[in-house]
Amino acid sequence: MKIEILGTGCPKCQTLAENVTGAVRKLGLDAEIVKVTDIVEIAERGVMMTPALAVDGEIKLVGKVAAVEELEGLLAS
Repeated sequence: MKIEILGTGCPKCQTLAENVTGAVRKLGLDAEIVKVTDIVEIAERGVMMTPALAVDGEIKLVGKVAAVEELEGLLAS
């Protein structure tokens, strides 16, 4: 599983990255977590608000910092 955090590195993006790491750890997933900070690449994916979350190339969240519990549900499905 490849999980991408799309954002410029702002505090909200950092919090989402920390929450994703926590959710992956709690679920025991084998996942690669990547931060995408290039604003052009983010825009090319159709994301206009950050932070955003992509799982295996599919955008799952936009403009929101999800809690660990919400991310667990999202990643487990």
